[in-house]
Amino acid sequence: MSYTVNRFFSDADFEEIDGRVRTALADKGFGVLTEIDVKATMKKKIDVDLDPYRILGACNPNMAYKAIGMEPRVGAMLPCNVILRAVDSGVEVSAIDPEASMQAINNPDLKRVAGEVREMLAAALEAM
Repeated sequence: MSYTVNRFFSDADFEEIDGRVRTALADKGFGVLTEIDVKATMKKKIDVDLDPYRILGACNPNMAYKAIGMEPRVGAMLPCNVILRAVDSGVEVSAIDPEASMQAINNPDLKRVAGEVREMLAAALEAM
């Protein structure tokens, strides 16, 4: 099982794709709670140069509420990370597959919620 849902954009501008990701996530009820500029962080902390790489911590409050109600410690696995990274000839966007990440929790109801969230993330990436 793959642990991400992916989409590739050829000859794309990184910042343009960032904006499109945020809009598509918002359209599916996700907000971006956290943002990590991995490129800038690596340069500052260990003085290495990376291609653009950004991690967005996306959360759909309704789905997070359901999940936390079923498994209070599931918050350790939230939010749903979505990465954007510059690759040869484009930008790749990858979202965590919540079904894969929830495999460690033995709760069928939570796995159903994870499946719903996966569908929502996949739909957001497809809509871009």
